[in-house]
Amino acid sequence: MVENNGAIRTLSVDIGGSGVKVIVLDITGKPLTQRARTETPQPAKPEAVIDAIVGLAATQGEFHRVSVGFPGVVRGGVTETAVNLNPDWIGFDLATALSKRLNKPVRVINDADMQGLGSISGKGVELVITLGTGFGSALFVDGKLVPNLEMGHHEFRKGETYEEQLGRATLEKVGEKKWNRRLERAIASLEHLFNYDYLYIGGGEAVRVNIELAPNVKIIPNITGLLGGIALWKD
Repeated sequence: MVENNGAIRTLSVDIGGSGVKVIVLDITGKPLTQRARTETPQPAKPEAVIDAIVGLAATQGEFHRVSVGFPGVVRGGVTETAVNLNPDWIGFDLATALSKRLNKPVRVINDADMQGLGSISGKGVELVITLGTGFGSALFVDGKLVPNLEMGHHEFRKGETYEEQLGRATLEKVGEKKWNRRLERAIASLEHLFNYDYLYIGGGEAVRVNIELAPNVKIIPNITGLLGGIALWKD
């Protein structure tokens, strides 16, 4: 499992509605390779996405274990929801299936949870939201994850969910100015709901955030969705 120099290398995988990304991390979470990306297969069924991961993994050199961030509820390596992928993911044992293909141990977690693990300070109430194809969320209390939050599918305003109001399709439809106004309202709502100490905003569309943010609100780079992969192995 370990190289001659004792360094365990972790392949970190981020599955998104529009792209699948991989990178190899050292034991401290520092990148050892360049991030590789491919478009998410359409339809985004399990076998097609796993094929994409295996193809990307082949570009990354040696690794000993695998961490996966998945856009939905995950329990024990099994994906329970997949709103932005395909219904075939419901009840799919991703950890076992990918482990068989790569012949390495695999751990799977919600993608926003993994992004949070790569971002948080570990102090107080920290909320992470991800703006991409959908709307991801993760909540941490003193560094401990509150699992399966899936706040994006809760009602936000005008009878629509956070995801319906702030997902990529809506952003393209209503434009950045209106989308940013909605995001501003969402942040105010979340602040009152969670009384967070820190809010982190990530995901592929975070670069389009154009509002004044409070000192305790921080934009995080999209690569943190991969960098959090090392935390899955801290037993």
